[in-house]
Amino acid sequence: MDARNQEYHKNTLHLPRILCLHGGGSNARIFKTQCRVISQRLEPYFRFAYAEAPFDSGPGPDVLSVYAEYGPFVRWFPDPEHNIDDRAAIKAINNSVKTAMDEDDRSGATGPWVGLLGFSQGAKLAASLMFRQQVRAEKLGRAQAGSDWKFAVVMAGRAPIVNLDPDVFRSSMLSNTSQIDLSGLPDVDDLMGEEHILKLPTIHVHGLADPGLYFHRELLDDYCSIDSVRVLEWDGAHRVPVKSANVNPLIDQILRLAKEIGAL
Repeated sequence: MDARNQEYHKNTLHLPRILCLHGGGSNARIFKTQCRVISQRLEPYFRFAYAEAPFDSGPGPDVLSVYAEYGPFVRWFPDPEHNIDDRAAIKAINNSVKTAMDEDDRSGATGPWVGLLGFSQGAKLAASLMFRQQVRAEKLGRAQAGSDWKFAVVMAGRAPIVNLDPDVFRSSMLSNTSQIDLSGLPDVDDLMGEEHILKLPTIHVHGLADPGLYFHRELLDDYCSIDSVRVLEWDGAHRVPVKSANVNPLIDQILRLAKEIGAL
């Protein structure tokens, strides 16, 4: 661990923690580099920890141009061609999340886990983890929710939300772990209902030049309650913002939300 990382580790051990979820075809090491500016700006308030996805992957869009030597590359949701059972995939995802949290605990960090921050496939997972927590709390009681995330930052996350606990709740508006989209037309009652709507606090970050912008707005509009969302759109493509002009508004939103909901 270099001097800068040692300083960060020491200074943030007691702070509330945000678990960071990288995009598909990437890894935790790459995402830590991509989030360096966001992490630095939030260093007085939050500690960042980075999870590593469980499934092998080819490199994601534009990854090789900068991070060709940073492999191997991984993804959160399995390739449909690999025919991985849905329950096995959910177990692998759970293990990856738990491993990252346990490793940070063992390193001496003591702050509460309060937030998720994901990009692309990791943003889809962040929204899905929040939704699972919400549904478990509604159906089983808060003591059985399995987590207590207060908010999520969803950067370039696509619809639909993934069902990470089909034993507790099912809806044709949710996908399984190996589906990029819904398996077919949703049931009319599911479509018109609100049980698939995420009501926990989220901050959505969209690049206006991102080819997937339509799908990112779909996650916002069709799967998240208007009463619990905040939206930032910036003049960028499919990447994590790093320039101050784009990062500062996000930092302001995170801090404002965290203080409002008691995460800080």
